[in-house]
Amino acid sequence: MAKRKRLGDLLKEAGLLTEEQIEETIQSKKSGQKLGDALLEKGFITEQQLIEVLEFQLGIPHISLYRYPIDTNLMTMVSKDFARRNILIPLKKEEDELVVAMNDPMDYYAIDDLQISTGFQISPVISTKDEIYQAINKYYNLKETEINVEETDDPDDAPAIRLMNQILQAGVQMKASDIHIDPQETKVLIRYRVDGVLKTERTLPKSMQNSLTARVKIMANLNITENRLPQDGRIKTHVEMTPVDLRISTLPTVYGEKVVIRILDLGSVLNKLSELGFNKVNYRRFLKLIEQPSGLILLTGPTGSGKSSTLYASLNHLNTDDVNIITVEDPVEYQIEGINQVQVNSQVGLTFSNGLRSILRQDPNIIMVGEVRDSETAEIAIRASLTGHLVFSTLHTNSAIATIPRLIDMDIEPYLVVSSLSGIVAQRLVRRICRDCREPYTPTEMEANLFQKRGIKADEIYKGKGCSSCQQTGYRGRMAIQEVLVVDDEIRQMMMNNQSIAQIRQYAWKSGMIFLVDDGLLKVKQGLTTTEEVLRVAMDE
Repeated sequence: MAKRKRLGDLLKEAGLLTEEQIEETIQSKKSGQKLGDALLEKGFITEQQLIEVLEFQLGIPHISLYRYPIDTNLMTMVSKDFARRNILIPLKKEEDELVVAMNDPMDYYAIDDLQISTGFQISPVISTKDEIYQAINKYYNLKETEINVEETDDPDDAPAIRLMNQILQAGVQMKASDIHIDPQETKVLIRYRVDGVLKTERTLPKSMQNSLTARVKIMANLNITENRLPQDGRIKTHVEMTPVDLRISTLPTVYGEKVVIRILDLGSVLNKLSELGFNKVNYRRFLKLIEQPSGLILLTGPTGSGKSSTLYASLNHLNTDDVNIITVEDPVEYQIEGINQVQVNSQVGLTFSNGLRSILRQDPNIIMVGEVRDSETAEIAIRASLTGHLVFSTLHTNSAIATIPRLIDMDIEPYLVVSSLSGIVAQRLVRRICRDCREPYTPTEMEANLFQKRGIKADEIYKGKGCSSCQQTGYRGRMAIQEVLVVDDEIRQMMMNNQSIAQIRQYAWKSGMIFLVDDGLLKVKQGLTTTEEVLRVAMDE
């Protein structure tokens, strides 16, 4: 074994970090957390940089498990539990050496443990955390599925239960937002939506379909015998020590019931407002909007554009002891301490509008209505904002400015809309370029024209070329792009005089509003996302 070195010193020698950054990280890291993980969390280094340093300084090779032929017979030598806990997986055996892929090849305790338990000399190689977890899921689960054929007596160990746990585990690790269990004519597909894109991960035999569907229904307290009607339910559970909230929806199809599981990761939603990716100008405008004592603030965008996260972050920002915040939602997605949340229940007649009426008798300062679905809800929300409440809500429109006619179309007196509306935020999610494989290039002619037309100067922009840490997609994670329309007196005047949307847009543009496309392109210029992503979600009208 080479001389045992400290990670901080290696990174400093490689010139990636300063002593101050290391000190700061050591001071702020959670107890028991490894330095490497803390540095990644702070964003001082990427996983790829960490691997390159270890590879170069310690002479330990880096192996991509993506295509690596792993010897599955070794799974019996290292327990799944040990592998998961220490983030490692055995790859192959050579005479008296065992080659083990490790996320942290400087974890000498784990290496010593392995040497004692297996009797082999351990030769570590480096792989990324995600790849190791995926390999553990894949190879240990294969072994388990093979064992599954012999039925066990223990009811908690039934094949369907184990399989369901594996499917959920993989979903949480891949940071998937949805898991689809898709019945086909002769097989069942398990698909995961990661960063907004669906891909098939596993194919199961048709024979497992019924027991798997039944298992999901039991977990979500749904009716197992009913398979002709759609059903909805939710499960609160822990996957890998992470608390997750799962929303379940079943739909009868010709090949059996399709199940979609929405994973709400409770840890990731409560971002601070400053972490939502607002650019500086928009951030200042938005803060000013939500810190007013009254008014109506609307968030617009299609389903899955991160509206809820922005709403919750705003409420969290305003959540202090001296205000009463009440929400009415369908469903309540995330429970937040210190906020009174009401769940819509139309079966007993608790609709958005009824709930909102009752809320007003509860002396609130700030109200959040999950969605304005009908003119009745809109009217109450607007009247509430005029009587000194700060009201947040969401609408499905294409842009901030298009929201104004939508409200007036809902049969609401234009003067009410005009006097209540303080601001509108339109939002979309775009995929982030993977930090490990991003590379600069000169914009194409089309891109250059686009930048020029929007008055942005960009000589080089970036794209991800695809690597093992982003599964060859070139993207990893998502971020929001926004436009913030502050409704000022001039816009109110224009709305009262029934001026066209084009005129309002012209005025907003002159007074420095940053439109969705512009915010997107500024983020392209910063190297955070690509032009394709921005154009995919924000077509300039």
